[in-house]
Amino acid sequence: MSVVDGLDVGDVLQTRELVDIHGDPVLIPDPQWLVHLQFRRYAGCPVCNLHLRSITRRHEGIVAAGVREVVVFHSSAETMLEFQGGLPFAAIADPEKKLYAEFGVEKMSFVAALRAVLSPRSWRTAWRALTQAPSLRGAAGRGEEHLGLPADF
Repeated sequence: MSVVDGLDVGDVLQTRELVDIHGDPVLIPDPQWLVHLQFRRYAGCPVCNLHLRSITRRHEGIVAAGVREVVVFHSSAETMLEFQGGLPFAAIADPEKKLYAEFGVEKMSFVAALRAVLSPRSWRTAWRALTQAPSLRGAAGRGEEHLGLPADF
């Protein structure tokens, strides 16, 4: 089953070294860890940050299980430092969406976006995320593209 053009379930990626928002190197894949690679929307996305807070709460157990969390946003490192700077795991800035394209994490169609927005389940999650967001300024973003699909590898 192909997940991405030329990439099938169980395939091992060619090693690459990324740099996180703090300037630290991040190996994908990492020979010491099973990597959970997350692609999220823009840095101020309240739903994305709600999800990351839940990962942060469980981070100790995740590490104990031998898993390294790595999250990618299509935002600049400068913007991400404000929202993801305190995460206990690596956060990668990909404003040009090169990794998104490589992994086939593309923008959703208007119809898919409309379906997602109209889902009552989305409303509950969005409301919870907005009420827990540190500011609505972050929810509005900074001219960043808001439509997108999250993905996990």
